[in-house]
Amino acid sequence: MAKVTVDAGLCVGCGLCEQSCPEVFKLEGDGIAHVIAQSCSIHNLEEIAAQCPVEAIKIK
Repeated sequence: MAKVTVDAGLCVGCGLCEQSCPEVFKLEGDGIAHVIAQSCSIHNLEEIAAQCPVEAIKIK
């Protein structure tokens, strides 16, 4: 299984990841996205990572 992480130093809190897959990503009060699960039944996580404007999402 792939490991999903968000680089808090890069994340600008645009919310695109949370819009795409709210079961995996959640914008918290600190204004950045946090990973709350490791799989998404709706979308491919690699595609979501590729859409991140600051490349903060990593899939390993």
